[in-house]
Amino acid sequence: MMTFRSSAALCGALVALAVSVTVARCETRGVHSNAVADAASRDAVVGAASMYNPFKPGKEEGGPRTASGERYDPSAWTAAIKTSLRKKFGGVQFGARPKYALVEAAGKKVIVKINDVGPLRPGRIIDFNERTMRHFDPSLERGVIKDVRVSPLSGGDWPLGPVG
Repeated sequence: MMTFRSSAALCGALVALAVSVTVARCETRGVHSNAVADAASRDAVVGAASMYNPFKPGKEEGGPRTASGERYDPSAWTAAIKTSLRKKFGGVQFGARPKYALVEAAGKKVIVKINDVGPLRPGRIIDFNERTMRHFDPSLERGVIKDVRVSPLSGGDWPLGPVG
């Protein structure tokens, strides 16, 4: 009887593991890629992307607040859009819900939360946080990614991260 319970428990654990791996694979493969394509605005912006890190000695712990009021988080899928593009990306302002965008570059796609704005250098349209930049440039050696296409996504609560 004890062997049967152990076998049943092991079998149940293996089934649970298989289901969680399948779900994780579906999320990273971008099960919603058709929905993303449908929701992406045809009004995309193309330019260069760079990375920003607002952590400086003496700054408050947890990072400074972004334009949306959230704290900067280097491990999230977030970005800051150029200030002059603020309206195109839904206003991005303190206390307002962050907006979402589909970012495409170098054969990769990712959904990010646009929760900040900034006066970026000429030619640059978006600044990624560390995690997002590492998606496109794992070594962080390039510094600037050219020919980035950023499309505002309609609606809210998009699953953040790689698509397709």
